[in-house]
Amino acid sequence: MRLNRFLALAGVASRRSAEAFIRDGLVSVNGKICTNLSTQVAPSDHVKVEGRPVRAREFVYILLNKPRDFLTTRSDERSRKTIYELLPGKLPKLAHVGRLDKESEGLLLLTNDGELALRLTHPRFKLEKEYLVTLNRELDLADISKFRKGIYLAEGRARFDTVFKVNPQQVRVILTQGIKRQVRRLFAALDYNVKRLQRIRIGALTDKDLRPGDIRFLSRDEVLMLKGEAKNPTARR
Repeated sequence: MRLNRFLALAGVASRRSAEAFIRDGLVSVNGKICTNLSTQVAPSDHVKVEGRPVRAREFVYILLNKPRDFLTTRSDERSRKTIYELLPGKLPKLAHVGRLDKESEGLLLLTNDGELALRLTHPRFKLEKEYLVTLNRELDLADISKFRKGIYLAEGRARFDTVFKVNPQQVRVILTQGIKRQVRRLFAALDYNVKRLQRIRIGALTDKDLRPGDIRFLSRDEVLMLKGEAKNPTARR
């Protein structure tokens, strides 16, 4: 990888600031000062900044099946349960990609790969998220077109990309927007009450064989797939 990216991954500085370190002769590779911005480095290379050795951080990608009543936050002033209590010890500091509210359940991605997290949550890339929704009453088929067309909330027009009726009171919805509490608020706009909300898919990642409260580390192929989705805003599944 390029030297400036290596320094950014090591937490030294942003890529742009890392370039300034390189130009100013503050970076050495294998004992030699390096001022060439196009320099490529390998994991076996010894890189120092102002004489101090630096290493690129190892990225961790975890999929969590969040149970109900856990907050998507690192800490809570009222000592309520948080998703970080479900993670094993000795992990680097992980950020959650998106969130689920306290009453909601299902899939959350956590990682220390800030660049990928930012891209996955950016509206441009339209990452699909699928939910299984249990309602307080039967879904009126006439409302499906309203959900697809969009309903105006305070933030603007919100919509579901796809709506499937599973049974009279259970619906599967797919969305690519990221408006706060979007699923609950859209159903409430048409006088439905969401009794249970489960996120069952993020992109191509599903909750298969992952019980509530369980986690698993993503495979290399799954990480590459996520990165492919982040590079291609028109990708759909």
